[in-house]
Amino acid sequence: MKRAFSLLLCAPLLAACVMEPSPVPVPPSDNLASCGADDLQYLVGRPGVVLDGMRFSQDVRVIQYGMAVTMDYNPYRLNFWLDRRDVIERVVCG
Repeated sequence: MKRAFSLLLCAPLLAACVMEPSPVPVPPSDNLASCGADDLQYLVGRPGVVLDGMRFSQDVRVIQYGMAVTMDYNPYRLNFWLDRRDVIERVVCG
């Protein structure tokens, strides 16, 4: 009787210990074509001021070194990442 009682008591506790696998976050793909970043890779290494004279048909975000950036992902937005010297370091979608 004691054994059956202890099994009944332990069963809910053991069931609570079973963890469901958490979904692994999938990072956005590095698809540079969705926003046209693949055609702008020639800007990498050039000063960020070259962007001042350019016009774009989609949303553009210029991210300066150390700047806070929201994590909302938009595959059609161009992101220009600048380094400490305000030189374009990366051109990506997002």
